[in-house]
Amino acid sequence: MTVPQEHVPGAAGGARTSASSSPLPDLYTPGHGSADYRVSRYELYLDYRVSTNRLSGHAAITARSNVDVAALTLNLAGLRVLKVQLDGQRVRRFSQRGNQLIIIPERPLSAGSDFSLDIRYEGTPGPLRGNWGDIGWEELTDGVLVAGQPTGAPSWFPCNDHPSQKASFGYTITTEANYRVICNGVLVSRHAKASRETWVFEQSEPMATYLATVQIGRYDLRPLTFQPHSPAHRAAIQGDGGYRPVPQFVAGSPAIMATAATAIGRQGQMMETFETCFGPYPFASYTVVVADDDLEIPLEAQSLSVFGTNHLNQQWDAQRLIAHELAHQWFGNSLTVKAWADIWLHEGFACYAEWIWSEASGNTTAQQRAQCAWQRLSSQAQDLLVGDPSPELMFDDRVYKRGALALHALRHATGDALFFELLRTWTHRYRFGSVTTTDFMDTADQVCIELPGFNARAVLNPWLYEPALPPLP
Repeated sequence: MTVPQEHVPGAAGGARTSASSSPLPDLYTPGHGSADYRVSRYELYLDYRVSTNRLSGHAAITARSNVDVAALTLNLAGLRVLKVQLDGQRVRRFSQRGNQLIIIPERPLSAGSDFSLDIRYEGTPGPLRGNWGDIGWEELTDGVLVAGQPTGAPSWFPCNDHPSQKASFGYTITTEANYRVICNGVLVSRHAKASRETWVFEQSEPMATYLATVQIGRYDLRPLTFQPHSPAHRAAIQGDGGYRPVPQFVAGSPAIMATAATAIGRQGQMMETFETCFGPYPFASYTVVVADDDLEIPLEAQSLSVFGTNHLNQQWDAQRLIAHELAHQWFGNSLTVKAWADIWLHEGFACYAEWIWSEASGNTTAQQRAQCAWQRLSSQAQDLLVGDPSPELMFDDRVYKRGALALHALRHATGDALFFELLRTWTHRYRFGSVTTTDFMDTADQVCIELPGFNARAVLNPWLYEPALPPLP
């Protein structure tokens, strides 16, 4: 693959890609997301029947126009829109084409205008098929799983579907009374009426649409108990009162709850390790949902992760996934890429977190993990740019492993003290924000400004923007 000039080490402007400098429209997900407006709040009112997979939805959306807008384009697929209101007035001209909902106001919206949309819709939701398989709303044997990365959100609500378009969310979800609903954020209330039960959640921290999720099942919910083992953490917890352990929960059917709790029994120590390395956990709590079905891979959403029963063991291949999904709460959820070309900022960091946990837990060292990853990569095709891998290859394992190796090289170049100071600065500076690779390189240069001869681009560019695999540091 030819290396674009802007990716050549030492080229003017560093490693900025066209996708990073102009995140909308995103060439990785054409037809998703609009730069014409920005949503600040989604209020989703869903009435769902598990037995028939029937959804009646009502989305109340608060937004502001960035430019003069004659037509508003949202993403919604597979569900029929019944009624649209703009600022409380019924809109008579709207249409659905493919995965888009196009709304024509009576008069164009001027740039900088605040507006509200009220959209009623219904149908039988299902996953959307794309480059990455079936994504979105998915029926389980007895319940629902929503896995939205990267373009599954329109399978269940109308949205401005782009990772840079972060907003707060409120959920009010009604379903059969013998099911538990779990969403992002904090459970505000629940109440039952006859055979139906309504659950209300609040996700106040900004969130990309692909991270929004609904999990429905016959679940119990139990706290995950953990005794801190780090003297520094123990002192902080018992000392000045400024730190409290992150509330952690596990949700699963009664039959698998004991197995699930055992499988994630070291997650509290993972949390402690990652807070030490990455800075404070960014959300109010963390929940692991274990679906009754086997799942191909686990998945993260903001403030929670979902695993299958096939992931419930204490072998390294299962434990690394628990660490990986937890790390995404910092890298992917709190800090979210502005454009999908920078996906290594999610997956490379979460993969390196696995190696950090391996080392911290007394397992294989990060250097040994890096050596194994490098050996595997050296036998594979060298035809991928990790910093811009293409839509088809954005979830290729080479993005994960070589992204992690880029961080390992950076750690060797800076030393542990500066490296972990950099990660904590990175997560603090861009907390709940949108990021690019250029942002990370600039932050690294600032944190390491007194390190003689250090240049983040010189270290990272060969790993991210050159096809040939660099030597292992």
